[in-house]
Amino acid sequence: QVQVVESGGGLVQAGGSLRLSCTASGIPFTAAAMAWFRQAPGNERDLVASITEDDWTDYTDSVKGRFTISRDNTKSTVYLQMNNLEPDDTAVYYCNANITLIGRAYWGQGTQVTVSS
Repeated sequence: QVQVVESGGGLVQAGGSLRLSCTASGIPFTAAAMAWFRQAPGNERDLVASITEDDWTDYTDSVKGRFTISRDNTKSTVYLQMNNLEPDDTAVYYCNANITLIGRAYWGQGTQVTVSS
């Protein structure tokens, strides 16, 4: 059974930091491209950051220089370190595991991040 589980969300003041974690089980983690998306109320779910099987990373412009995505294949876990948080970062953050070889993608249940001004 595939499970994708996020953790680490919470309430933080503007300028603060949080680290999100996402652990995936039941999939070949080393073959999965991992990504973080976020969805604010009334908005679509948008890509925030991604990391390939080969550790290539990419970020949406609004988080470049503030967020860092990384992965630990020994723990089947991907992280999102978020620094200098802004109120516009408030959203539910979702983890996505994409196994391109078999055309399957899996989502976690999401974790709430709230940044107060």
